[in-house]
Amino acid sequence: MTKADVQRNTQVLKAYADYESQLTGRHLRVGCFLVMTLMPAGVVLDYFVYPDQLGRFFPLRLASVIVAGIVWAFLRSPHSQRFHRALGLFIALLPVFFICWMIYAASDDKGGAAGSPYYAGLNLSLLAIAFVMRWSVDLSILASVMVVVMYLGACLLRGPLPREQYGIFFNNLYFLTLTSIIVVVGSRLPRALRVGEFSVRHELDERKRELEAALRKLTEAEAQLVQQEKMASLGVMSAGIIHEINNPLNYASTGLYTLRQKGKYLAPEQQEEYTDVLKDVEEGITRVKTIVSDLRMFTHPDTESHDQIEVSEVVESALRFLSNEWKDKVQIKQELPEHQTVWANKNKLIHVLVNLLQNALDALGSKQEFNGEGPTIWIQGRVENGHSKLIVRDNGPGIEPQHADKIFDPFYTTKDVGKGMGLGLSICYRIMQECEGRISLKTEPGKFCEFTLEFPAKG
Repeated sequence: MTKADVQRNTQVLKAYADYESQLTGRHLRVGCFLVMTLMPAGVVLDYFVYPDQLGRFFPLRLASVIVAGIVWAFLRSPHSQRFHRALGLFIALLPVFFICWMIYAASDDKGGAAGSPYYAGLNLSLLAIAFVMRWSVDLSILASVMVVVMYLGACLLRGPLPREQYGIFFNNLYFLTLTSIIVVVGSRLPRALRVGEFSVRHELDERKRELEAALRKLTEAEAQLVQQEKMASLGVMSAGIIHEINNPLNYASTGLYTLRQKGKYLAPEQQEEYTDVLKDVEEGITRVKTIVSDLRMFTHPDTESHDQIEVSEVVESALRFLSNEWKDKVQIKQELPEHQTVWANKNKLIHVLVNLLQNALDALGSKQEFNGEGPTIWIQGRVENGHSKLIVRDNGPGIEPQHADKIFDPFYTTKDVGKGMGLGLSICYRIMQECEGRISLKTEPGKFCEFTLEFPAKG
């Protein structure tokens, strides 16, 4: 057997022990229920077999019910799982102890302790150990030995047995021993079958989980390939659009220059208004040129290079891309240190910021009350302990705890169908790993959501 096989068998046995531990609690409750119902039912036997002992035996039976009830109540506690083996042995031997006590107490009656028919109750207890408790071999041996020992004590504590009881005593002891052997052997075979069956199920579950993980990776890879194909197509299309936009922009810039020169010949009272109009048109053209420049950079095929990037430039580009989403709707507050830089790929970092800002805008749009503060996004930059941090925070509804641990998983989304594939934050997580940084979440439902991008100090 190879080392891998030994390790796999150890893992299976550990998993089986955990599985059995869960089942043991259920079997213990069944054992308690049997003790609490069958022991008091034995009053009928006391009435017909030991009518003179009825007053002495009833308190013993009642005591066994009370003790079993206490154990049953303790089993409802989460701490009981640590004591399942000890509790199982205790609840199995509880009726044995009280039966042996009754055998001992009835030793003065006709037939003596050895002749008591109640030894049959010990056989029933052994059978219950075999069929109800589902024990391992070691516990079955220990329980069987203790049953025999307690029976010996019940018969011999008052002194040597009369010679006429030797045959009955040997007969009872013989059958108890045979029953014990059957219990031990019987616990060994079913346990081996259960372990084998569990091992097969465990192996199938492992293979199923591996296949599901592989399928998830394939699905994720397929989605990323589709996304890359879309981005490639967008790049080709954008290059053509950029070229087509640039030409009329250049014509417009040339025309503006001409109009500015011609404006010198206007009457003085017209020149001021004329100059203001030209300035507005020129600002509009400059803004379009800036957007075209950002788009050209964002769709540039060279997306793998890393460099020291000005954080303020990246934030400005991301906000321009989303200007139509937040202008006159959301307040943007920036606290960026002067000349703060990070080591990353500029295009991909813009992608990350656009995604975080878009998520923040979506969240703010779903919140109704802001306690007079108004929908706000804070963009903060910090340099701490050699690490450069960029923080995006909003005062939206936040993220519920059950979702917080899964938001970076591929295809996990809390948005409505058709409003997101659940890949945005997963891609952001991957991009941050590529630049040896990390992305983390801090949130409080109903109050805020904060993402922190942390970059290592490089140059």
